[in-house]
Amino acid sequence: MGWNTLKVLRDRNASLYLGAVLVSGFGDSAMLLAGGIWVKTLTGSNSLAALVAFCMWLPTFAGPAIGTMADRVRRRPLLVATNLALAVVMTAPLAVRSREEVWLLFPVLTLIGAGMVLTNAAETALMAAAVPDELRGDFNGLVRTAIESMKLLAPLAGAGLFTVFGGPAVALLDAVTFVLAAAAFRLILVRETPPRTRAGRAWTTETAEGARYLWRHPVLRSLVLTAGTVMVLSGLSTTATFAMLDGLHRSPAFAGVLTPVQGLGSMAGGLAAGALMRRMPARAFSAAGLALFAVGLLARATPWLPVVLGGTLVLGVGVPWPVIAAMTAVQRETPAELLGRVAATANTLMYAPTGLALLLGTGMVAGFDYRVQILAAGMVGLAVATVLALTGRTTRTVAPVSTQPVSETASES
Repeated sequence: MGWNTLKVLRDRNASLYLGAVLVSGFGDSAMLLAGGIWVKTLTGSNSLAALVAFCMWLPTFAGPAIGTMADRVRRRPLLVATNLALAVVMTAPLAVRSREEVWLLFPVLTLIGAGMVLTNAAETALMAAAVPDELRGDFNGLVRTAIESMKLLAPLAGAGLFTVFGGPAVALLDAVTFVLAAAAFRLILVRETPPRTRAGRAWTTETAEGARYLWRHPVLRSLVLTAGTVMVLSGLSTTATFAMLDGLHRSPAFAGVLTPVQGLGSMAGGLAAGALMRRMPARAFSAAGLALFAVGLLARATPWLPVVLGGTLVLGVGVPWPVIAAMTAVQRETPAELLGRVAATANTLMYAPTGLALLLGTGMVAGFDYRVQILAAGMVGLAVATVLALTGRTTRTVAPVSTQPVSETASES
């Protein structure tokens, strides 16, 4: 752990935000797994159980429009109010006791997904003002580490809590974590510039401004598309996991070993991100992450278990780097008044296509040898990483004067 990482942890705003990420991420991850188990238990339907994750993922497609709200109001009050509202929403599943009431879970989880899209946009914008620029890379690396750590711990806790106390207990846990996150955001000290008056401006017009800014900015566009590529390839290859375990003559339960190995790699990659970003250009850092991911993926196509485990660790290290590079660039290169929309658009480009990749991967694993799928994803990853590295000298365009990034000074409110 480097000196800058310790400085991030000692920074009041950064540590409060990391605390909010930890508690809310714990509750959401626990609910995501327990929700599927809950639906399966009450209905016996695998398709309805899978719909739980789909409901939380679906609002990502509306990210640019939802993110516009984060540019219309001050971000800290919005985060406090949204988390409190989501806490209230999560009390609705307490009434689910039978098959006839299970439908209630689906609109609730869709609302939770929409709230996550909104809070992600507002959080990115708020922390651009609350965390010093020189700590931004280390901060975003720690955020990714916190997210990955919750993915490892929370599902086990959610499944255990469901087994002992039932689904309503997990819903109540998630509601409590939203309240704790709201309290953490309330304690963040930051001076926010009041949003500009937008009388008479259509919502679609404002949404398009964020998407247009990102797409016309060559640095942001390339980094966000690279992050989207690694997420798509990750989704595509994930569907081949159980077929790969068959090829290794291992039981499906062995996936419970692979997931923590990849998670540990991602946590290590997140911790190292800040130091690496200070030593190399963002494009090179992103390309290196995608290349590591691709090499690790190719190792999983071999028939040797130690190589597969090593490759899983390596791809885990590489996965978060393009995402960290993209979000750090979004915070640094985007004007404050556009940051919510641009961040939400970036999240949509990075995460929304993953679901489509899962569908494609499901079809591929049914019709091809799993190694074809893994090798194809790995080769595409290496090709994109090579292109990104070779085009790293692309000249940046300068945003118009009216949309130049502006810095905001963090202070007590």
